[in-house]
Amino acid sequence: MAQAQDKEFIERSLCVFDPIGTNGPLFSITKSFQPVALKEGIKLKLHAYTDEKVAAEDFKAGQCDAVMLTGTRAREFNKFTGSLEAMGAVPGEEEMRLLYNTLSQEKARKYLIEGEYEVVGVLPGGAVYLHSRDRSVDTVEELQGKRIATLDYDVPSVRMVRHVGASVVGANAANFAGKFNNGSVDLAYAPAIAYQPLELYKGVEPNGGVFKYVLAYMNIQVVIHRDRFSEKAVQVVRSEAIKRIDEAYEIIAEAEAGIPDHVWTYPPEEDVRDYDKMLREVRLSLLEDGIYDERALNLMKAIRCRVDGSRAECAS
Repeated sequence: MAQAQDKEFIERSLCVFDPIGTNGPLFSITKSFQPVALKEGIKLKLHAYTDEKVAAEDFKAGQCDAVMLTGTRAREFNKFTGSLEAMGAVPGEEEMRLLYNTLSQEKARKYLIEGEYEVVGVLPGGAVYLHSRDRSVDTVEELQGKRIATLDYDVPSVRMVRHVGASVVGANAANFAGKFNNGSVDLAYAPAIAYQPLELYKGVEPNGGVFKYVLAYMNIQVVIHRDRFSEKAVQVVRSEAIKRIDEAYEIIAEAEAGIPDHVWTYPPEEDVRDYDKMLREVRLSLLEDGIYDERALNLMKAIRCRVDGSRAECAS
């Protein structure tokens, strides 16, 4: 009887990128997927990766049935969802929630499928801020010549750093914090959830700061090989991911609150519109080069204008 029951289960693997490894918040969230998957007859085996590139390559090679990656790294599997982290496209949590609500609707599913892959979950990772070792650097002009730890596989980030006249110092998700903390670079960009775990305070303190302007909004995506999961299993994973959006926001809020008040630096209000305009110019140039998906950018623009119709771009 036991053997008959065992035969009802299929084994599937989920490879999870978490810079902290098995003790990290992303891996922790995926553990809660296991009992839900079991009810659907799937024994879900979890594998933690601290190197995101290796996780993506193992998934591509078929060694993982599903993978959890940042939106930037997931772009190679889905251009639409890979455009959700576009520079300045999602300025805040209200816009992000509207975006997730839209993507969770059945009619949006066609955008989540590309070839043999499907994005079955998108979770918020939080606003991406510029971390500096020198808090006096608080304008775009002052970034010229500064060394910025830049994800070298991410074309938009490289383009942005060069656009402001700063120097690209190649990095990846595993080593950018070390480069910033030991002074190899002057600045790094990251969401608040990285501040404590990756010890970014070592680079920020005592003279630096975290610039309170949203460069982009990081997200985490669960991508599957479509032929490895039944339609019912896909729907279960999608609904479970949606349920965990609020949990993810709680983690983000806790992380942002954990950055001391004296560490935050704020741009003058008159500069914010200039920054918005600059990011829009970079976004459109990347769209022209085929890096971003036009449908995704149009969706996010519609959401920005719904939240704040006074934005300059909303007149066009």
